[in-house]
Amino acid sequence: MHVRRVVPNLRTEDPEACGAFYARLGLTPAMDMGWITTLTGTGTGTGTGTDSGTAPAQLSLMTEDLTGPVVPDLSIEVDDVDAAYEELRAGGAELLFPVRDEEWGVRRFFVRDPDGRVVNVLGHR
Repeated sequence: MHVRRVVPNLRTEDPEACGAFYARLGLTPAMDMGWITTLTGTGTGTGTGTDSGTAPAQLSLMTEDLTGPVVPDLSIEVDDVDAAYEELRAGGAELLFPVRDEEWGVRRFFVRDPDGRVVNVLGHR
């Protein structure tokens, strides 16, 4: 399984104010669906790893999760969502949200890590 990116998700009651704050640090909206806005930097990543420098820095601001039970703490995009689900299920992880295809073009599920953080594991279809 290959991880494509990891994005922190910040819960906010005021996405406009948060967006303006992070804009001062050079982040600009790349996607805005109303309940989630993903901000990106102008750089191309750290230059390390297998995708050496191809992914820009990202941060998502969320007021809610449209179909999930909670706002996840972070999102991890993988190349095979079903394999990730099976690996975590077989290992006894706490699965909070079953694998499903979302209308906005991702396949995803939620899992809780050992410290209680909620992880949104997803892949673009």
